[in-house]
Amino acid sequence: MHYSQEIIILTIIGMMAVTYIPRLLPIALLSKKQFPEVITQWLAYVPAAILSALLAPSLFIKDGEFSLSFDNMYLWAAIPVFFVAIKTKSFFGTILTGMIVIAAWRYLLAM
Repeated sequence: MHYSQEIIILTIIGMMAVTYIPRLLPIALLSKKQFPEVITQWLAYVPAAILSALLAPSLFIKDGEFSLSFDNMYLWAAIPVFFVAIKTKSFFGTILTGMIVIAAWRYLLAM
């Protein structure tokens, strides 16, 4: 099927709008408002909760099944990464620790 350039450009502009507007509206409407301290503290936990929800399936599900076995390297790599994250509160240090643990695990398995 052949689409004209106008249809392609309008489709791209439409996709930009439906992606940009839901992000812009809350910022535009709420940026000048002052929230109570309890709401501000609660909102501080939202990024960590979302990240946890995204990571949990990768850590606990292997080959479509719940897995706490020794061969689930991502689950075991998460343990030292968790402690490094708690102790250092460093995003870079946490990522680096995870990469080192996974690389070491794969290196030891290849031996």
